[in-house]
Amino acid sequence: MNLSARGRAQARTLADFLHGKPFAAIYASPMKRVQQTLAPFLKTMADAPLPRRHPSGKSPAQTILPDLQEIDFGDWSGYNWNEVRKKFGVHPYDWLDEIELGAVPNGENGVQFRTRVETCLFDIIRRHPGETVAIFSHGGVIRMVLAILLDLPLPKTNSFEIEYTSVTQVALHPHLNEVELLNFTPWRDWVR
Repeated sequence: MNLSARGRAQARTLADFLHGKPFAAIYASPMKRVQQTLAPFLKTMADAPLPRRHPSGKSPAQTILPDLQEIDFGDWSGYNWNEVRKKFGVHPYDWLDEIELGAVPNGENGVQFRTRVETCLFDIIRRHPGETVAIFSHGGVIRMVLAILLDLPLPKTNSFEIEYTSVTQVALHPHLNEVELLNFTPWRDWVR
């Protein structure tokens, strides 16, 4: 699916908000909506004067990582939450529990999902010690990244709201990982 007109406007506001932030690298899911969300930001990075780019003077290009794509919802794919509830008898608020239990028919289970995202995340961290990187991905992946970095079971992340086109920022420290920003929505919360 393509981004809606609202989604495209949110992506432009996100690009404005992130403009000038010195990212050492940008990683992204290959999925269409993520790529469409990322496009305005990549354009602002390419057009930025040198002081606004990374200290190296380069604008980092995106690296597409298939392991950053959303969880495979199996038989639930293509249905909205109300349709999943009617067709499969699952309450929308229980989706993370269903994934964790491997109860999504023909879908990725919690162990598979965690392994995929964790391997990818730790590879990114290993490549960029002490650097700031951006990861453009999906709500389920953001929840899994938080579960990994905060040592939480995936269903616990249901307590966090993760909006479309939101920013979550985590600082990695030797003694703990600290959530500095959670679900910040520039299109709603940012005053320019």
